[in-house]
Amino acid sequence: MEFFLSLGVVGAQNRIPKLGSENSERLEVKQATAKQTAAHRKIFTWFAHISSQALDKYKLLALYDFDVVQRVVVLVIGGGGREHALCYALQRSPSCDAVFCAPGNAGISNSGNATCIPDLDISDSSAVVSFCRKWSVGLVVVGPEAPLVSGLANDLVEAGIPTFGPSAEAAALEGSKNFMKSICDKYGIPTAKYQTFSDASAAKQYIKEQGAPIVIKADGLAAGKGVIVAMTLEEAYEAVDSMLVEGIFGSAGCQVIVEEFLEGEEASFFALVDGENAIPLESAQDHKRVGDGDTGPNTGGMGAYSPAPVLTKELQSLVMESIILPTVKGMSAEGCKFVGVLYAGLMIEKKSGLPKLIEYNVRFGDPECQVLMVRLESDLAKVLLAACKGELDGVSLNWSPGSAMVVVMASKGYPGSYEKGTVIQNLEEAELVAPSVKIFHAGTALDSDGSFIATGGRVLGITAKGRDLEEARDRAYQAVEEINWPEGFYRRDIGWRALPQKQFATNA
Repeated sequence: MEFFLSLGVVGAQNRIPKLGSENSERLEVKQATAKQTAAHRKIFTWFAHISSQALDKYKLLALYDFDVVQRVVVLVIGGGGREHALCYALQRSPSCDAVFCAPGNAGISNSGNATCIPDLDISDSSAVVSFCRKWSVGLVVVGPEAPLVSGLANDLVEAGIPTFGPSAEAAALEGSKNFMKSICDKYGIPTAKYQTFSDASAAKQYIKEQGAPIVIKADGLAAGKGVIVAMTLEEAYEAVDSMLVEGIFGSAGCQVIVEEFLEGEEASFFALVDGENAIPLESAQDHKRVGDGDTGPNTGGMGAYSPAPVLTKELQSLVMESIILPTVKGMSAEGCKFVGVLYAGLMIEKKSGLPKLIEYNVRFGDPECQVLMVRLESDLAKVLLAACKGELDGVSLNWSPGSAMVVVMASKGYPGSYEKGTVIQNLEEAELVAPSVKIFHAGTALDSDGSFIATGGRVLGITAKGRDLEEARDRAYQAVEEINWPEGFYRRDIGWRALPQKQFATNA
């Protein structure tokens, strides 16, 4: 029986491929894996003659080895911090054979969390399908919203490739705020009062009647910049003119939603959806404003933490029952079942203490994804594949105890204009501050000297876990302070709502 144990363990280890940097290495790994899998089927057939008592004694190993045979090659679509975090979690999944990321970025490639495919045109569905067939991809995870809205998931599913991400029709929950609001109206989902306009004069008249503060939103996708919280009537009128008259967002702004201003605390709620069923992820809270104390313009997100104390267990149950599940059932009734992750932007109203839906995103949030993925202990590849197959009913997720925090480092000037190509140093030293520190790359490349340079607005997500939020925060900021990047900046108060008495750092 010792021989059985040794062979089983070695076999399991041998089937875990090492990520190489070249496609040729990947092919060799896949061919070797297939041969080992076939060999192990023969081994287990032979050992079936062992007494049932012996098999009972070692059934855990046997089950593990059988389960590992069901390994899948995964392709992650995208190249930002969210996708880096997904690659990181997928690589740790026992059921994941290998991870590709297209286009990826220098940080993802350098970390070894995935093999990046920078030349794959993710806007070309036929090219993505061909790649998946060539490399026997068994699961595609689509990170950004744009490919979803343009129908990439439709084409992949039609080609028979399991895809975690909604169809173009279902992605309209994010692609059109008016569509999302109409679903809320029809299925009784609590949200802010609103009206939709394509005429600037009519919009301004409604704004005058409602008064300020008030919120103006471009109907379509506007790269995270299409929401204006107007504190005065003049600001609201300017926002309407910029979208409907000047057309700063193009077709995305040909309709605007004028929405009541809700006062309270924002929170992010995520659920995995298989078309009919939904299971919640852990809670998280991000920081949209660029400046400390939630000041300045909105951004894609300057930091996040998980769990979010504002989302109590009772509130989470209420969100599932009053917002998520009615949406899932409503989309199914509308004939466009939603498969993917629903990201609900919520406002916990100050006056009622109840959650209202601000917006839906149809993909993981960024930077919330980073704190969720470092805390996730379940097999992500297995869970996402179950969602693709409509098999989430009864699935539960395991999370590490304690808390996680991510601090985003951005190029100075963001969310406005900023300089590209600035050198970032000491990233390896920063990750060594504590065992729980992980740096996710959102906008980096390598220069001719092999140094990391900034290529985007939000560039790095410095992430750390701790026994509690204070420890996670301390570790994250210790790592941030190790990084040498004079042209970068960060908020110094991530987590301030949950740690109101904390003495925050004063150096930027």
